[in-house]
Amino acid sequence: DAALHSLLAGTLAGGVEGAMTYPTELVKTKMQLHTTHSSPLSCLRHTLHTDGVLGLYRGLTPMLLGNALKAGVRFLTYDTIKQQLQDPQGQMTMPRMMCAGMLAGAVEGASVVAPTEAVKTRMIRDHLSPPHARRYRGAVHCLRETWKEGALWRGVSAVVARQGANSCVRFAAYDSMKQAVVGVGGKPLSGVQAFGLGMCAGVVTVYVTMPVDVVKTRMQASGEYASVIGCALDTVRRGGVQALWSGATPRLARLMFSGAIVFSVYEQVMKLFLINK
Repeated sequence: DAALHSLLAGTLAGGVEGAMTYPTELVKTKMQLHTTHSSPLSCLRHTLHTDGVLGLYRGLTPMLLGNALKAGVRFLTYDTIKQQLQDPQGQMTMPRMMCAGMLAGAVEGASVVAPTEAVKTRMIRDHLSPPHARRYRGAVHCLRETWKEGALWRGVSAVVARQGANSCVRFAAYDSMKQAVVGVGGKPLSGVQAFGLGMCAGVVTVYVTMPVDVVKTRMQASGEYASVIGCALDTVRRGGVQALWSGATPRLARLMFSGAIVFSVYEQVMKLFLINK
């Protein structure tokens, strides 16, 4: 039951979070692929001007499905490992939190995130081309073509590194703050507490893991890079060290609120399962 509850609560939380924060993900990806935008606001204005409000949700379908599934896998994996690593009082040390988070991120990255984000990134990049030069008719067509090219798991090493780092930092930050707030054997977090702690965890995650996210996006969008290190060095050569943090502002907006939304929804759903036991 515990494993099923983790999977269901995580899946629901991921779906809600993905739908609410997708426009910031779109802006972040466009800035990483199309360097002519001087700021997130200019990218947002350009998108609204050329494509309208619906343009902010281009590529949403694979992202939404992937986000729900990856969150379910992430929480299931993390909670399963956490049960093996925590002490009799239910507490964990920071290194154990980081280990559990890293493994959870690696599992979701390899199984779910790599293929869904490959499709999302290609659809966004394709739409940056002139209408007559676009290749894909929709998410399913893009998925089929990406599969035929053998590129569905292109850049998977960067994805696993990014997701492992994200979950390592995010879960360790969240659970360490949660332990400090509720203590040993404390009551479940309120929705407001979970929202605030999730937001703080999101801020920490962005600035620690941004370079890995940039490299991941560029490797998925192009076949010219043979390795993660090669892509990172080329990014620095072309745009300086600061290029490794390109798109940080929209990603900060997304991960602040995604962390807040996903942890608060997860905690509330798990609380319902406990009430109905």
